[in-house]
Amino acid sequence: MLDRSFYEKADEIIADHGKGKESLIPIMQDIQSIYRYIPPELLTYVAEKIGVTEAKAYSVATFYENFSFDQKGKYVIKVCDGTACHVRKGTLILERLQKELGLSDGKHTTDDMMFTVETVSCLGACGLAPVMTINDVVHPAMTPEKVSETIRKIKEDEA
Repeated sequence: MLDRSFYEKADEIIADHGKGKESLIPIMQDIQSIYRYIPPELLTYVAEKIGVTEAKAYSVATFYENFSFDQKGKYVIKVCDGTACHVRKGTLILERLQKELGLSDGKHTTDDMMFTVETVSCLGACGLAPVMTINDVVHPAMTPEKVSETIRKIKEDEA
């Protein structure tokens, strides 16, 4: 069960966008930008409030890859696995991140909710390959060593 503040915030967001079915995606975008994921209970609540079936809300949320029902860490790291990044050894970037953060193919978020690592098909920065983003900031020409340095810096800043 979510804290009441989640529902109050959803009510504010709904008030900003209106209660029409056309508001579903902007409302979901705002919720995700605040919480870094969409709590399933909140999506059900929003659907009811704006007059959309729960099935329709879930079908929209699962259609778009950008929406997530899984909690994410404070730092969302996306590693490109597109052709240019893959050819330039982008897999080594992912392997180093997983090693540094104690993650695996089945575990994407650290226990302290500090980091989430995702693999994406393309980040649109092929000329800068291999590339990763951290909270949508592009980190070009990555190497395993740069990965370690970047993670160390973030951890130091958080300490």
